Amino acid sequence: MTRLVLDTNTVMALWFFEDPALAPLRRFIDAGDATLLARDDALEELRRVLGYRQFACTPAHQGQLWQAYRDRVALVAMGTDGDPLPKCRDADDQKFLEIARDGDAAGLLTRDKALLRCGRHRLVRERFAILTPERWQTEVLPTLAAQA
Repeated sequence: MTRLVLDTNTVMALWFFEDPALAPLRRFIDAGDATLLARDDALEELRRVLGYRQFACTPAHQGQLWQAYRDRVALVAMGTDGDPLPKCRDADDQKFLEIARDGDAAGLLTRDKALLRCGRHRLVRERFAILTPERWQTEVLPTLAAQA
């Protein structure tokens, strides 16, 4: 099973916006072919973002979306002494690198340009890939499907 970390924007694209461009990724997840990794602080960030006024998401719908995602994730303990990682420009993004490292993820899926740049860093590229969800669908998913 493929171990993946989704940043908050990717979770929103999949569960809130139901982005049709990400339908192959959503089917892969729904089929149980991915283990999604998260940490409590990432789940709290998602809860906070779901409550943003611009999304006009009722509290009941926020709870449903949050729980639907939470039900699919395996929680990763916060590491205290893991291998070094590059420092993200946005401190809020650092947790996603840490989750990927501590959860032995194959990939971190994000559209965040600063996180994507971290994927080129030697401390990251030797451990896991950082890709847009679209790129993961075109470059990685076909390989996984061929192996199945």
